[in-house]
Amino acid sequence: MVHSGARERRAAAGGGSRAPLMQGEVRALVFDVFGTVVDWRGGLIRAIAAAGIPGDPARFADEWYAGYRPALDRVRSGALGWTRLDTLHRGNLDALLARHGVALDEERRHELTLAWHRLDPWPDAVEGLTRLKRRFIIGTLSNGSVAQLIGIAKHGGLPWDVVLSAELVRRYKPDPETYLMVPDYLGLEPGECMLVAAHAYDLRSARQHGLRTAYVSRPFERGPDVPPEAVADGEFDFWARDFLHLAELFGA
Repeated sequence: MVHSGARERRAAAGGGSRAPLMQGEVRALVFDVFGTVVDWRGGLIRAIAAAGIPGDPARFADEWYAGYRPALDRVRSGALGWTRLDTLHRGNLDALLARHGVALDEERRHELTLAWHRLDPWPDAVEGLTRLKRRFIIGTLSNGSVAQLIGIAKHGGLPWDVVLSAELVRRYKPDPETYLMVPDYLGLEPGECMLVAAHAYDLRSARQHGLRTAYVSRPFERGPDVPPEAVADGEFDFWARDFLHLAELFGA
């Protein structure tokens, strides 16, 4: 395994990686959103501070996020029926406020949950996506609800051609249906579609279902104290330090 910190140093010197892949083989790029396209942590920290929640807003944001995957797993396992991500976020928020003994009225709880609709894109995202859009169909492939993804796009000026959400198939990543809907909805073969993500588990699952893969490093997604994810050298079709670098690798 090669730690992505080493890859970051190589990329800073102008490196990066790509496997032999003809550009014409890929017609659509779909993107994980939370962490890959937008800075969820920074957005939540600001919203939590603005809501007047006592204590360290970064710690509260991390605790709120920590409930994300367990909530999805409850839906994926069938322990909980299909539930939109907005509702899962709100349930986790209510539980966290109760655990910390924080009183927050309904209006502020609702507004804080909507912070997930107003997350800022990483600095390279809009320009990189705009360049990639000239050559490919670009869209989302996210566990976020349709409303969340549209809100984020409107807030950040993200130039999507299409918004694909787990909500459309009522399954959460990494369930197979989430990946297979991409070629189905776009009328393409799986190998003509590529997932771009900052999370190796997501890319590995996409690859298992025939999609091509591009890993984009987001070393600060979970804050300065969480080390970057480790990925194997050459594990994915492309490796890029950001969306501008990915556009360069594609000649866009």
